[in-house]
Amino acid sequence: MGMSKFTPALRVRSDFRGVRLTVAGITHGSGPTLQDAADELVRKLLVILMAFRGGAVAPPARGLMLDPGVQEFISELGDYAARGGDIRDRLFTTP
Repeated sequence: MGMSKFTPALRVRSDFRGVRLTVAGITHGSGPTLQDAADELVRKLLVILMAFRGGAVAPPARGLMLDPGVQEFISELGDYAARGGDIRDRLFTTP
């Protein structure tokens, strides 16, 4: 099964404090360099992916829905990581 074409927006912000790299609607990573921010982002995403796959994330409360595209992206990214894939391949390249 291939990955969906949907990818949340990836945003980069840089200022005197460093770099912040955000996957819209999911999480962000920060650091003094773009590489540091990317490394932190990947670490945070892997924790989120494992939580979703392990059932540690409760279903959203009534009326609070995770965007279906984001939910599918998280699920597919988690499957990809579980098969040994490097999620950087999916995050930082165009599908």
